[in-house]
Amino acid sequence: MPEADLPPPNLTERQRTYFASLQASLERDTGKTLAQWVAIARTCPESGHRARLKWLKDNYGLLQNHGSHVLSEAFESAMSWQQPEKLIEALWTDPASTAIFLAADVAARAPGEVIQTARKGYTAWARNFQFAAAKPLKGGKVMLGLALAPDASPRLEAPRNEGWSERLKARTLISSPREVDAEIRALLRAAWERS
Repeated sequence: MPEADLPPPNLTERQRTYFASLQASLERDTGKTLAQWVAIARTCPESGHRARLKWLKDNYGLLQNHGSHVLSEAFESAMSWQQPEKLIEALWTDPASTAIFLAADVAARAPGEVIQTARKGYTAWARNFQFAAAKPLKGGKVMLGLALAPDASPRLEAPRNEGWSERLKARTLISSPREVDAEIRALLRAAWERS
């Protein structure tokens, strides 16, 4: 795979393997190269990601994983996993929730061997697997998800359609950076150890 096509370094080894496999299977499964698919995608009359995915599927039979990969290459100006810093910048705009996120980020990275990944709606931390994620909420608060059982702490509860990894079985609402205390740091460490 040419260096320009390699996934960014902010992915776990498992994610890197997945993207390399996706890249390799695109031509094998469709008979078209990534460059050919990019050219096709750029002719799409739609402007939204989901509408473009539907267009690729309806008109060319390209399914979601391959379609998303093609679209991320065709429309590089769109924020994607390839530009984590832009996703993080766009997500964490509220000063109060950003302060909480920064405290959580320091705590999540403390064990070492941590990869921070970004999505449109949340920021996650992984070692081999995702062990924690944070998403901003209205009012300057943050929901922190952890790859632990909810009974690991009285501060935790079961998640409710958070949209992050199904590995994150618990969540806690954080209202200030001070709440990223010794207990939250210990919970993050325990989740990290399980990943």
